[in-house]
Amino acid sequence: MTIRALEKISVGQNGIGAFILQCRKMDIHYCNQSGSSRGMNAFIKSQLSKFASLNPQIEFSVSPRPRKHPVLIGHYINGKEKSICVKNMDSLQVLKKAELLRDASGEKIKKVNKPITSINESVRGVWSPYHGKGMPV
Repeated sequence: MTIRALEKISVGQNGIGAFILQCRKMDIHYCNQSGSSRGMNAFIKSQLSKFASLNPQIEFSVSPRPRKHPVLIGHYINGKEKSICVKNMDSLQVLKKAELLRDASGEKIKKVNKPITSINESVRGVWSPYHGKGMPV
């Protein structure tokens, strides 16, 4: 009988490895006439080209939507999308919202019950007041 080793793909558990940005596409919708799109129009004219050149891994799509509020929509590699309405914001606020979409993972925000999560159990085991010496029951 021959002994065969188990094939296992190594999984990094300490955060070391390749970083893949979760945002793959960003749609930018604006209106030329609307007053609520002033900040978005200023963002497109002055800051979008620099933001796009700093993030070449994201596809940017700019399209007008007449008589609608300006919207940023982020599409993520897990198939989800997030949209943020940026009406009546100035160009720096729109830039902050675009960075927020860029850095997000696309997942819904979850409540964290335990501050630390680990796939490895504790070395000491589960503590109980009945373990040890000198504890009368």
